Amino acid sequence: MSGLTQRKSVRVLFDEYHSESWSISEARAREMQPEYPLNSSYQIAADTLAASDFTIHRNLNKPLQRDVLGGADVLVLLHPCDPKWERTTSANSPRLSEQEITDIQEFVRAGGGLLVISEYEHDKYGDNLNDLLVPCGLRIENATVFDTVARVHDNPAWFFAEPVAEDTQLAHFVKRACFYQAGTCTASGDARIAWRTGATAVPRHAGVIGTAEFGNGRVVVVTDSLLFGDNHIREFDHQQLWRNVMYWCSAPTFARSVVPATPSVATKSGAWSSLKGAVNALRMLQDPDGSITFEKHEEAGHLAQAAAGAVQALAPSFPHEADHLNQVVLDFDTWMGGGFKKPDFGKSLALFNPQLQRRDRVEHLWVMPMYTPNASMDWRFEAMIYRVPWPDWLAELERTQYQNGKIVPGHFVDFTEGYNSECAVLFPETVSVAGKGTNNFATIFCDREAKRYQRIVIRAAGLTRLEMHPQLECFFNSPPLIIDTYALWDLIHDKSHSVGELPFDPFMIRQRAPFWMYGLEELRVDLRAFCEATRLAQEGFPFAHYVTYAVLFDRIFRFPITGTRVRNYDGLGGQLLFAYLHQHDILIWHDNRLAVRWDKLYEGIDGLRQELLALYKFGSDASKMSFWLAAHDLISRYVPPNVASKWKKDSRAITDESDPKKWIDLVHPDEFPLGNFHANLQKKMASGKGLYPPFA
Repeated sequence: MSGLTQRKSVRVLFDEYHSESWSISEARAREMQPEYPLNSSYQIAADTLAASDFTIHRNLNKPLQRDVLGGADVLVLLHPCDPKWERTTSANSPRLSEQEITDIQEFVRAGGGLLVISEYEHDKYGDNLNDLLVPCGLRIENATVFDTVARVHDNPAWFFAEPVAEDTQLAHFVKRACFYQAGTCTASGDARIAWRTGATAVPRHAGVIGTAEFGNGRVVVVTDSLLFGDNHIREFDHQQLWRNVMYWCSAPTFARSVVPATPSVATKSGAWSSLKGAVNALRMLQDPDGSITFEKHEEAGHLAQAAAGAVQALAPSFPHEADHLNQVVLDFDTWMGGGFKKPDFGKSLALFNPQLQRRDRVEHLWVMPMYTPNASMDWRFEAMIYRVPWPDWLAELERTQYQNGKIVPGHFVDFTEGYNSECAVLFPETVSVAGKGTNNFATIFCDREAKRYQRIVIRAAGLTRLEMHPQLECFFNSPPLIIDTYALWDLIHDKSHSVGELPFDPFMIRQRAPFWMYGLEELRVDLRAFCEATRLAQEGFPFAHYVTYAVLFDRIFRFPITGTRVRNYDGLGGQLLFAYLHQHDILIWHDNRLAVRWDKLYEGIDGLRQELLALYKFGSDASKMSFWLAAHDLISRYVPPNVASKWKKDSRAITDESDPKKWIDLVHPDEFPLGNFHANLQKKMASGKGLYPPFA
């Protein structure tokens, strides 16, 4: 897993120019302190960041002015110190020049992050860090903390500090943090103390970590440098605290991140403009089955010829689709020659094989009569250009762990009117064909999924006052991160349909079953994706952890409250996940505030997953009807069925198994109504302006 490299979002610059006591290079630390380099090395701290979303840089020989800061998103000052007190990275002054102070402050105002790490008896070290910190409301005091009760190894200078509040962002997954020879800090104005000394310390309840939002950026002050040094960072929960500090500092950078824009030559051409215009006009003439009435044939003929001509003009930009695009032109001719009846583009579909061209950023041209899921069931022509994201890490995971020759993630480049909707998929079965069409590929548009996730989930998180930890905040606000996450989620999800004990066709294609069976199958594979992502992260690919955030919040927020209530199987899966976690006290809804017991989340997800796996095992031995009834009973344990349900256990109308369709017809359109949490959330969401805007 160590060979997988994820997208990097944040550039962290560690200064070693101003006589710092620590180096992020273990080799330099050994030069500074050959007898005990651990006391001068932040190598493990730097490596921890480099393994995830950060790139690491050192400033060795330049003042911290605008030109140097321009290459960074977060600046770290590791205890600048007069060399007479400690061995340091350079012989330069630990003091920042007036120009450096001005430029660093402007860097933070513009959205940069600043981490300042100091020590006990601060004044003796000769730095002027407090001059830098004045505008943001933080100050390092000249103090030494002792605690004769909450101490470690009988050393009162080694003491346990505590978060100011349990839900402080910097306390996420941090139960214990020991400070070694720490000073104190104060906060004024909008600045805050995040961690402090305990009730038995001297000084009592004094700040040891302070935070401030300054302009568009963020500042953290830590008053103990040993805390994250190589000698101690792996003790207690220090490594997690380090991550919390760095993600909190980096949140503005994540929020500014955008997907790199790569111009598409094809979309700039007149041929694409002609194709898009002709298809949009042709759509307006089509009946729901894709045919065109006689009186519109002449106009339709002109438009179809224009579309076919534009496809021919665009074909040189898509040499990998030469056979397919040639067939599209022929299928247009056949449709026109046959009197504009329900179109049959089966031959074109058979030659469209993006799964054979999985190269990062390769573009595809699609022109087909189809329906658009989650938008319209009418058969109408669509045209689009989309780009395939296929980074090395995704290709490697598909090759080694989640083999799926059909999966083709996509990013929209441009599209016709039918995709100006909620539709985020491109599937072969949506194409208008006369017989049975080919089924060569499956595309999820990760960029649209990401936009929808941000648009709905972030608003729901605000309305429920979700407790937000630093990495989750960064994820919620970073479109590139969410887009990549959806690519990985979909890869695992799609493969998971074929994994495990399956009492039915794994994709449930052309099966007639009560809608909750589809809901359970989709939930089953998402729970597996959650667990697989956790495993990948633990085995050395930290990026995979973001899939757990995507699964959890898309499922509990977006799925239940979007779409119609008529047999909404995805909505039901979200209701069941929320109810299970809520009833097991893993999701806490109290005082109109939602919290997640992160330390229990995996246990809860796996608990529900095991119930579904047991149901599926039973389903292999049971009749179809018995399986459906058992599934209804499982859901009903957590999500009460409609009071008018003919399927609920205590008032079932089902008397035999000879005609399952008869009983499916008795399923209530809203068999499992929303609970109060989701019903109220849906009302609040619907009252917000711009909640469901059309896609541009």
